[in-house]
Amino acid sequence: MNPADSPAIDKWAIVTMLVAALIISTSSVWVKLANMGASAIGFYRMAIGGLLMVLLCWWQKKPLWRHATQARWLLLGAVFFAADLWFWHRSIQYVGPGLATVLGNVQVFFMTLFGYLFLSEKIGWKFFLGLVLTFTGLFLLVGLQWGELSANYRLGVFYGLATSLAYTGFMLSLRHVQAMPGALSPMANLGLLSVMCALILAAVVVWEAGTFVIPDWQSGLSVLLLGVFCQVVGWVLITQTMPTLPTSIVGLLLLLQPAMSMVWDVLFFARPTSWMDGVGLMLVLAGIYLATIRRRRRSDG
Repeated sequence: MNPADSPAIDKWAIVTMLVAALIISTSSVWVKLANMGASAIGFYRMAIGGLLMVLLCWWQKKPLWRHATQARWLLLGAVFFAADLWFWHRSIQYVGPGLATVLGNVQVFFMTLFGYLFLSEKIGWKFFLGLVLTFTGLFLLVGLQWGELSANYRLGVFYGLATSLAYTGFMLSLRHVQAMPGALSPMANLGLLSVMCALILAAVVVWEAGTFVIPDWQSGLSVLLLGVFCQVVGWVLITQTMPTLPTSIVGLLLLLQPAMSMVWDVLFFARPTSWMDGVGLMLVLAGIYLATIRRRRRSDG
């Protein structure tokens, strides 16, 4: 294909995706600022965001039900999403918003590995180079001082990696639902899944003998922004804009999320940062980006 014949990239779509990534990047900040249990924070985020999306679909007369098979897949996705939030919120509390978000984005590699093992997708050299760069960067971020870190900090690192595994399960479940014949709209699927996730996390809060009490205005504002600003506005912008942009551009733009999460951690929570942390972060982001680039078709050459 001649480059001159390539379709023009919508600049407004790029701006929208950047804004969405910036919005999502603040979610870890609101989790950190909410003076509540990790599971309760997840419950309020999912309940507020999920109910709002369901109500928007109802108001727009979008269907909210197809068949039981779809509901079962949404429930599976909700279980993975609940696990994702359970691990991620605790990782944020132990290692901070920045590193917890960077660790969660390692899910790119698990997604690719799943595609290779079960969907007969090919893995190219960019994946392996990205893998090396990412784990080299992670080693610079946490590995060099591993023996000096507290037990909670080390646990937070493992929770962050567990987040990426759970997030992979969520993404695969949601993608499967979206690919079903007669699929609901992305907002309907995400809204229903979020409500299911909220119910699961509510049961977890009860099982943990936790509390649903919102102790102060800061916590209330934090969970409200999580539910409305991050769960609804951010994700709706991403799901609506993603199909209009090339995959490589989407992957690059979404890297703003972990990068800005690290920036917020440094600015608002005084995370100690050295030049080695900066190098490690750049290696991780470069590795994740390489892993998201799929081999172009020969006709594009």
